[in-house]
Order: sequence, then C-alpha cells, then structure tokens
Amino acid sequence: MELLQAMRIAIINTGGTISCIGEPLAPMSAADFADASVRMLNPILTHQFPDLEIGYLINIAFPESSGATLDSTNLQPTDWCIMAKGVLTNYADYDGFLVLHGTDSMDFTGAALPFLLNAFDENGNGSAVLSKPVIITGSQVPLYNKKSGNAELTINFNTDAFQNVCGAVASARTGVPEVCAYFQNKLYRGNRILKTSTSRFSAFSSPKYPALAEYGIELKLFNEHWLPGPVHDSVSLDNPDVLARQQAMVDSIAENIDHYPVAQLNAFPARYSRNTVSAYMADMISAIVSTGASGLILESYGEGNFPSGNPDSPSDGAIYQALNNATNKGVNLVDCTRVIGGSVNNSAYASGAWLPQVGALSSADMTPMSALAKLMILTSFGSIQGWSRDQLRAMFQTNLAGEMCSVNSLDSRTNAVLMPSQSICTLDGSARLTNDQAAGPVLIAVSNDTLLWSLPVVPVAADLPGRLVMQDDGNLVFYSRYNKAIWASNSGTSVGASSKLVLSGHYDVNSPCQSKLLMQVFNYATNTCAARLYQTP
Repeated sequence: MELLQAMRIAIINTGGTISCIGEPLAPMSAADFADASVRMLNPILTHQFPDLEIGYLINIAFPESSGATLDSTNLQPTDWCIMAKGVLTNYADYDGFLVLHGTDSMDFTGAALPFLLNAFDENGNGSAVLSKPVIITGSQVPLYNKKSGNAELTINFNTDAFQNVCGAVASARTGVPEVCAYFQNKLYRGNRILKTSTSRFSAFSSPKYPALAEYGIELKLFNEHWLPGPVHDSVSLDNPDVLARQQAMVDSIAENIDHYPVAQLNAFPARYSRNTVSAYMADMISAIVSTGASGLILESYGEGNFPSGNPDSPSDGAIYQALNNATNKGVNLVDCTRVIGGSVNNSAYASGAWLPQVGALSSADMTPMSALAKLMILTSFGSIQGWSRDQLRAMFQTNLAGEMCSVNSLDSRTNAVLMPSQSICTLDGSARLTNDQAAGPVLIAVSNDTLLWSLPVVPVAADLPGRLVMQDDGNLVFYSRYNKAIWASNSGTSVGASSKLVLSGHYDVNSPCQSKLLMQVFNYATNTCAARLYQTP
C-alpha cells in the first residue's frame, strides 16, 4: 500500500467575523477557535483530503487587543508585520498557510503581505521570493454557532464561512506561490482585491486582474495568471539563508514603519476660490502634511483627474500649490483612481495632466489599497537600505509582486509578448517602445516623436504586423505574422535564462547627451545584462 505524503497547512486566526460566536457576536480566542476546529472542522477536511495535516498557530497575537485576535477594523501597519513574521517563523514546517481575517481591511492586508513576504533588489528583481501559498479568507457570517452561554458549539455548514475555509484549504494545496484571497468560490491575487459588497457572500472582487482559480464542481486552476515563484533556489524562501534574511527585514520594517505613515485623500466636490487662492481640500492636504505623512494617495476622478483649485491655470490653484509644497517637503504623491476598473492615465485630460508637475506618481492599475501598502512598506525598507528618493519612486512604479501592469518591461515568465500597437515606456514617460503595425518595434522620444531605435533588420510589409517576444531562453525575438523569426537579440542560452526587456532612465530631447536612457535584455536568473539594445551616448 502506497503511503500518502503529508500536506501540511498552517492556519493563522487573526480575528474577524469568521471566528466570532454568540449574540451579540464576539471574537473567540485563537486557542478556543483552534480547539473547536480540531474537533469539528479537521475531520471534515481530512476526509476530503486524506493527506492533509492542519496546524493552528495560536501564539500569533496582536498586542493592542486583550483577546489576542483583532477585528480588522482596528488593524495597524505593524500588524501586517506580525502576520508576515508568523508565516516566516513557521515557513520551513508547512507547505502552505491560511490566514483567517476580518473583511473590513482584508484588501489592505492582501496588498501588504506580498511586500513583506518578498524582497527586491535595486532593479526590482526578487531577492527573496515566496514559494508557498498564503491564502487569506474570511466570511460574512461566523464559522461556528453558539446561541447561549451553555449551548453546544456547532458548525454553521450552509454559510460562506465553511465554504471559504474549505475552498481556501483546497487552494493552498495547489502550491500557488503567492499571497491570495479566497472568497465565494474564487481565488484572487491578494494585492488586486477590493471589498465591493457588505451584504453578499461575494464580498470581494478583482476588477483589474483575472481570478487565479474558481471552485465549481471541481477546483479549476487558471495558472497562466499565477506569479511564477522563485527563479532560482538562491532567492527562494525555502533557502534557510534567504528566509533568515527576510525575517530580519520584516523585524526592521516593523520597528520602522510607523515613522512613514501614508494617507489617502478622495477627490470630492469642495469649496475653492481661484481669486484668494484658498480651498478646503488644500487645507486638508496641508493638515495631512503637518501630521508627518510620508506619502499621500490621491483617489482621483476617472483616469486620474484631481481638482487643482483653478480650472484655467492649475499652477495658480490652492490645491496645486498645497500638493507642490507637500512634494517639496519630501511627501511622495501617488495618483490613483477611485474608479474600480481601468488604469490611471492622467495625461488624457487637462484636469489631470498637471499632476506630474507636482511630482505625483502614476499608479497604473494598482488599487488605492495596494498603493498605500506598497508606498508605506517601500518607504520604510528604503530608509533602512539608504535608497535615494529617485530610487524609491522608481521602485514604486515598478511591478514587483503582480500588483500592477508592467509599464516598462516584458518579462519572459509573466508578460512576455508585445502585440501589434502595444507599447512599454520609461517610468517617466519620456520614451516609448511601440510594436508598430507598419514598421515593427520602434523606440521613440515621446515629446517630439524622434526615432531612437528600430530593428536592425527591416521587416517587409508582408511580414507585418508581428509580435515581439521575450523568451524564457533569454532571447528577444520578433516574429512575423506567420510566426517566422525575423530578428533575435542572440542573448539566449541553451539551458534557459529567465529574462526581461527593460526600458529605463530618461530621454531629454533638448539635451540628448545628458539623457540616461537604456533599453536592455536583462537576465534576472544571473542578474546580468544579456544584451544592450540602446543606450544614450
């Protein structure tokens, strides 16, 4: 008889509705919840999954709560570090982790944990990479039922709590190497979720990124949307040295993060006066800055439009001046959108085009929750590492853990193809590589359309339009419409080389010699440049 290899899943109960009981609802302690689950939940799960072993990490406590668990309404940034440390401390002993969490701030925790369970070098490449599933779930109704003090505790079977726990455990067994959120039959990327309902069991959605799995009659995996995990053992959290380094990093961030608070400010109709240069929202911005904020997330209208305080001359507006003053004082501004779908494109309208002038960074398609968590954690980590402000701003606009679309790169393991009419650009938007339908890939200076680079081999009209592909062997290849290789960077290796095409730096059309624009094939498996396609003199 063949013995099954045990699949070990650890459950961390942080609190929330899922672990509340009684009338009115009150939280169970982590120990009481674990005891009830061992008696009533474990037999059901192990009947479905005979190889499953479940451990309950009951010593992970939140100091601000006398009961150790915590309603997610009261979570602080340091509590993200407590959860991350709980995973890292027990990482070697389990194959996956299930985090039970309240729904109020689950989208913030889902955004924060990927930046605490992964680390990145100055190029945005993973230096410590999560290799196991961390699944966050919760519920709209409790998992257990107890009508009175003397009543026997029972499972609420026909509820989202029971279904979500079962689905989250099944999802953890897949080995998906990232932080996810499971809710109402769907597995989502954790830093892409939004709470979109207070009353439906489908409380969360992911408008800007597809689901990673869906539970119907069986669990259907959409692994083409998964993060690929560590590129090599040398950066995997399975490596004891990497794990120890990440634990130390989280400890340092926990000590540091409260010094770098980030606030969110929603765009809303409010009083302003263009003649006296005053505005209610400008006063709010100044007040936020005066509290010591290190960052400000603007939840703008539409594609990234924010009131300036003067419709005809934004730079004369009180809001413009308040934001500009914030930037000059070291506050990092981020332009997000309060719209749940789509991306930020503040250049589309004059009412948003002024925001880069005051230093506002584009968030692409990040959620405001991801933008807040990312900026706070990167600012804290960057202060420890001695990053310059420019380094921090570049890292913020780089896709690190799947939280945003990659605006300046093609990655062989995730977004590998540039289709006709698609483009990538530098983080500041000064140069753009476009796969032109009539010319193939062309690199241009955006402000005056100066051609900087094109394929060394000129495609004939019959070959176009084509595809530019960053292959996992390290070769950047342009294929014709009939899938014939027209040109290659010749940077590949026979043993494979996970790589990305990166467009970085800045191009100044008025001072080309002062520009620092670089387009390269970067082999991030070996952390080396494999091919330099363009570099300003």
